[in-house]
Amino acid sequence: MIAIGCDHGGFQLKQEIMQHLEARGERFYDFGTYTEESCDYPDYGKAVAHAVTSGEYDRGILICGTGIGISIAANKVQGIRAAVCGDCFSAEATRLHNDANILALGARVVGPGLALKIVDTFLDTPFSNDERHLRRIGKIES
Repeated sequence: MIAIGCDHGGFQLKQEIMQHLEARGERFYDFGTYTEESCDYPDYGKAVAHAVTSGEYDRGILICGTGIGISIAANKVQGIRAAVCGDCFSAEATRLHNDANILALGARVVGPGLALKIVDTFLDTPFSNDERHLRRIGKIES
């Protein structure tokens, strides 16, 4: 199950991603925002992050204008490894090496076509479970 959220800058891209998730047969929950009215990205970043750390959701997807602010907010929650990705290589690498549990996207940085490919890469790439990556993640968590 996927937790998804955005601020006003990411609203339109979130709508396209949710349609794509439905087409993939993915189960998800939309944590908002539900309009393009100005709002504060930390509220949505933290809501998705807490949903993921609760164990109810396997991964999260967050969208704001750049992906940066909302990922910073999410990364304040213990146990979250949110990565801003603007390309498929980074999405694959952050799953393989960092076991990232939240993907952050910048709606003003990537277009919808690329964003959907990044989402697919992030969701379809498993963690490598390599000892050196586990060691490094342990150092992040401590």
